Formats: sequence, C-alpha cells, structure tokens
Amino acid sequence: MGTPSTLLSVSIVLYRSDPVVLRATLESLARAVEFLAGGPAPGRPGTCGAAAALYLIDNDSAHAAHRLVADPELAPLFACFDSVRVLDGHGNIGYGRAHNLVLPQLDSRYHLILNPDVVLARESLRRALEYLDSHPEFGLLAPRVTDPAGHLQFLCRRYPSLLDLLVRGFLPRRWRAPFATRLARYEMRDLIGVVEVVPNPPIVSGCFMFVRTELLRDLGGFDPRYFLYFEDYDLSIRAASQSALVYVPSVEIEHGPGGAARKGAHHIRLFLVSAFRFFSSHGWRVF
Repeated sequence: MGTPSTLLSVSIVLYRSDPVVLRATLESLARAVEFLAGGPAPGRPGTCGAAAALYLIDNDSAHAAHRLVADPELAPLFACFDSVRVLDGHGNIGYGRAHNLVLPQLDSRYHLILNPDVVLARESLRRALEYLDSHPEFGLLAPRVTDPAGHLQFLCRRYPSLLDLLVRGFLPRRWRAPFATRLARYEMRDLIGVVEVVPNPPIVSGCFMFVRTELLRDLGGFDPRYFLYFEDYDLSIRAASQSALVYVPSVEIEHGPGGAARKGAHHIRLFLVSAFRFFSSHGWRVF
C-alpha cells in the first residue's frame, strides 16, 4: 500500500452502551484528537486538522450509532475527526469480529481499538504516537489504566494458568488472600507502575490497543472465533510473534470495571468458552 492518508483511525464497538458513559468516552477522544492535531483549526473552534478517522461499529439493532452521529449536540465532537463512519446492520457478531469489519477500510498509520467505557487523557494519543514513532521496534502499545477512583488497574498480564483465571474471575475478594502472590505475578505488579516503561508484556488489554495499522492488517485483526473475552489475549500473543509490545505509563486512560462473574450466567458461559479456546490454541497451564 502507499502512504496512509490518515494519521490515526479509531474503532469503537457499541452494544447497548450506556449513553452517559459513551458520551464521556467520545468527549475525551475528541479532546485527545484535537490535542494530537495541534489544537483547533484557525477560525474553527471545536475542530482540528485532519488527524483521525472514527469508526462506530453498532452490534445492536437499534441504530444507536446513527442516532449519535445525527445528534446536533454531539456535532462539535464529531467535527474533530477527518471522517466518521457507522457500520451497522450486521447484528451482534462479537467484539473482535466487529472490530475486524473496519480492516478493509483502514488507510491510517496507526489504529486505536477502544472500548466505549474508556476516558482518555488529553495527551494520550500524542504521547502514544510519539513513542511508537521514535521506537520502531514496537508495534502495539498499552497505556497506564486507572479506575474511576484513580486506582491503578493491572491490565498487562503474564501468561495465565487456569487457576489464575478462576481465582481472579470468580473467587470473592475476601477469599483470595492465599493466592495473593500468584495473582500479583499474573498481573505483573512487580513491573507495572506509574513511571517505568515495560517492554514485552505478554498480554495487554483490548480496552485500548494502540497498534500500527500495517501490523493489525497483517495479523488479520482479532480471531473471529472469540465472541467475547480472550480475543485480546490471543491478539497479544500473535502480535508478539511479529513485533514487540510495550507498556507506556505516560499514556493514560481511565477504564470502568469489568468482570464476567458480575455480569451473570451468560457472560460466565462466554468467558469459559473463550478460555477453553485460548488454552487449546496456545497451550494449557493448569497451575
């Protein structure tokens, strides 16, 4: 392919997304894109130069994404993007497969896979781009993540055992004390922090994956066999076979709480099915 026409593309998958949370995500993304482009374009407050293309992938059937784009109150946010495209009508095809829908359309240097419950720091995109521009050995960047209360989330992981997943995902916190050391190792608490860059984390979170578009295209995006959960684990491992990953704490985001066990039986089933597929593909580790 020739020279990319867009610096950055961003894809967000929507499925019954909380409108208040989603708006906060879009507002923070627009501010970060504006900062990336160097501020508002002269004479056009609330807009910026052509720096990013936004893709809203609607896995619901209620056309929420089209209503968002048509909302006049949100027009200043969408004006920050070079283009805003809605992909819908495909139904709920899963998280990774939905993100993959944009792959044939991408003409960017970098691509951001973003959850609809993430709030970006204003400087996040510029810092991510500058870091990868100056470190060509890395193809995928993970940010520092905090929860809404400001506590650090440990979303970079070492390769899990089945026991790690069961304890962290389903065991009540008050019963986890005997497993504290192994969970801390799994969550890379010895390395992940506020200051130090950490090269080569084995697994990074799919809530914010800042990746070279060429690498994402070479990988074919997410494995579509994962409907939900572990698609980011699988992509991390496959990406690491072609390019190094890196955790860069100066790139900061806020992310809402997750957890399959708190979302009911359907999510628990999806979690277990995806966990079985992941271990079957990459190797079983029970303890």
